[in-house]
Amino acid sequence: MFTIATWNINSIRLRAALVARLLTEQAPDILCLQECKSPVDKMPLQLFHDMGYRWSVARGQRGYNGVAILSRLPIADAGERDHACLGHARHVAARLENGVTIHNFYVPAGGDVPDRAVNEKFGQKLDYLTDMRDAFAAEPPARSILVGDLNIAPREDDVWSHRQLVKIVSHTPVEVAHLGDVMDAGLWVDITRQDIPAGPLFSWWSYRNREWDLSDRGRRLDHIWATRDIAAAGHASRILRPVRGWDGPSDHVPVLAAFDLPV
Repeated sequence: MFTIATWNINSIRLRAALVARLLTEQAPDILCLQECKSPVDKMPLQLFHDMGYRWSVARGQRGYNGVAILSRLPIADAGERDHACLGHARHVAARLENGVTIHNFYVPAGGDVPDRAVNEKFGQKLDYLTDMRDAFAAEPPARSILVGDLNIAPREDDVWSHRQLVKIVSHTPVEVAHLGDVMDAGLWVDITRQDIPAGPLFSWWSYRNREWDLSDRGRRLDHIWATRDIAAAGHASRILRPVRGWDGPSDHVPVLAAFDLPV
């Protein structure tokens, strides 16, 4: 068995101490980070290596994007995809010795206006998702786990108010449909919702809302999926809401799951 966590850290250098705290308190076997905002050579990977996370793969760039996979289990670099040809560090993959491939994604947020005619970033988001769909359709994944900040809350109970957010970027019907196409193309299963099939679930609360815990205007933007051939092994899903209240937090919190697969 192994455990995996995903967390948009919003600067791996600024919040290295929070990453270390999570690794100490929760000790996932694998931690996938997004929005690292750092070139790889500036990421504090040695700190995590010294904590027992001896293997890592990462893709970075200065000030933006960036993804990393930290592991206590041996992993090999399995490459990256530059979907939509953006030149962004938004994906990296790693392979465990048991043959399971882990995809770590940071999907573009999409800006503020859900109309590609007036908002280039929204068009880039849709194109990125289309390329993800096409890649998985062309090369169907097997024994794979997909995690990350997908920047879409697909279900009505993945947002604090479906009625108020249905026209807001991250919950619009066109984004939800595009994400559904990605899931269908790869025969992916939402492990979090397999474990917790009903009720509100959030992994992000805006910095703009200082009373985030009281108002609870959250969205579930962070996901753990698995291909159908190993989805039944996924369990013990958790979203670590209290992490949003740590000092100097990310606006996202970690999402975790366990997989009953030999390592």
